[in-house]
Amino acid sequence: MSAASSSTAHPRTVLLGAQAGGVVLPVCDHYSGVEARMRKSLALQAEMADEFGACVFDVTLDCEDGAPVGGEAEHAALVTELALAAAPDMRVGVRVHPVDHPSFAGDVITIAGRAGHRLSHLMVPKVESVEDVLVATEALEAAGAEALPLHVLIESPLAVHHAFEIAAHPRVQSLSFGLMDFVSAHGGAIPADGMGAKGQFTHPLVVRAKLEIASAAHAHGKVPSHCVVTEFSDVDAMRAGAKKAANEFGYTRMWSIHPSQIRPILEAFAPEEGQIQIATKIIAAAAAAAWAPVSIDGTLHDRASYRHFWQVLERAHATGRALPPEAHAWFAPSSS
Repeated sequence: MSAASSSTAHPRTVLLGAQAGGVVLPVCDHYSGVEARMRKSLALQAEMADEFGACVFDVTLDCEDGAPVGGEAEHAALVTELALAAAPDMRVGVRVHPVDHPSFAGDVITIAGRAGHRLSHLMVPKVESVEDVLVATEALEAAGAEALPLHVLIESPLAVHHAFEIAAHPRVQSLSFGLMDFVSAHGGAIPADGMGAKGQFTHPLVVRAKLEIASAAHAHGKVPSHCVVTEFSDVDAMRAGAKKAANEFGYTRMWSIHPSQIRPILEAFAPEEGQIQIATKIIAAAAAAAWAPVSIDGTLHDRASYRHFWQVLERAHATGRALPPEAHAWFAPSSS
């Protein structure tokens, strides 16, 4: 690549490789499974997109916990219709039943078969190994949804053990940690407060699992998605948990289970204004230098630090933060 073409290339093209966060997703993934709440979630998503100028959170419509026993097929049909009716350019996914559940095949045929072109992702829960990923991939291909990304839930000690292999599969876009099932899979060895806002960040087995999942995701350029904070009425606990997930545990995305959690997650994962200004300055200087090393304010920067500061800007955009004028072109719809 010549110096001229290097200077005009998009930062994402120059800087991001397989192990550098090649997948960029909204930092919040909001789950709902009851019809009224699903409709409200989709309406809120469109409202906040207008407010922020971007789709700042995913809505994942839930079949696993949302479908009543015996009504799985009807629920799958409902979420399909809701996904198809969502506002244009909104990111809508669906969590189906586990691959060994009797309703899994029907979920995929109905949802991916009819709305696969409209969905942003399909979430598969209770993935234990890459073999489960292969089952899901084959089902999607049979339903004609060959390009639909897979998000997977890691919810057991065995799944954590296989996390790196699962993350390596090319169809897997994101790994989520399933806290509640992980704790309950230990036969009482982890106390109940290991599921709480504080215990989930201090119990050694839970901490180890979170770090393994985050590391596996980053190793393969995938997105690690942090579990919920179930105390949704405790705003301080929610903010503290989101900040720990973002700043100490390596997560770049987090689940929401109540609308009140969405804005605290956006705030926790958003870079500060000073970071955005510095990142813009460094990336603009790097592009002008055709991505060769540059010295800024007495500090030498090269592609390793450029990559970091570009990811700061991508996170700012994903959280609806205002960008300096110099950065606008990098996030224009036609940029690549």
